[in-house]
Amino acid sequence: MKNYNTIIQSVLTEKSSRGQEKGQYTFVVSRSATKIDIKKAIKEIYGADVATVRTMINPEKTRYIKGRHLWAKRPVRKKAIVTLKGKQSIDPSKVGGKKSKETKAKK
Repeated sequence: MKNYNTIIQSVLTEKSSRGQEKGQYTFVVSRSATKIDIKKAIKEIYGADVATVRTMINPEKTRYIKGRHLWAKRPVRKKAIVTLKGKQSIDPSKVGGKKSKETKAKK
């Protein structure tokens, strides 16, 4: 699995922000991604060493929206909580790593 297809987006909630202070970052990942795939993707994209990866699959939920008289579905998502080694930190909203040849040529 390609590393840029493994991580879909970062999760920015109050609970995940508290985890970032401890070096834990939460991401929505591909449903078919394994813990090893997630670890390799974080290493390649952000350049950080990963200590542990914990995954969970949130089931689909259906709820009734009262004012609109319709049913809404929340899709099935797989989340990963990644703990980094030592005192490392990353910016989950930006993709780090190697610069392309085009940006080096412009400078």
